[in-house]
Amino acid sequence: MGSIPAWLLRHTVEVEPHEGEGPFGPEYGNAVTVKCFVDDKLQKILDNTGEEIVARTVIYMPLDTTCPVGSRVTVNGRKAQVLAALRRDGGGLPTPDHLEVALQ
Repeated sequence: MGSIPAWLLRHTVEVEPHEGEGPFGPEYGNAVTVKCFVDDKLQKILDNTGEEIVARTVIYMPLDTTCPVGSRVTVNGRKAQVLAALRRDGGGLPTPDHLEVALQ
């Protein structure tokens, strides 16, 4: 299978990748439009450190998407911060590889 099937990518979001901290706060890269699948509901998930958090929205993106923790994502008309970005990579197994992104 390889990557997440294109027919599942029914939505689009705008991603501004977090590039670090500057003298005036977070710095972001240029906004990029990404085809994805949006699951807009409150969910308990584990973040990148293993801590349990509550995400308002979870987005499933192609695995090669650049969207690290701290990035800004515009989804359904609202801007939200990325709380967790989890790579779901089957390592060559026939799985739908993708990037799972949890938003505040």
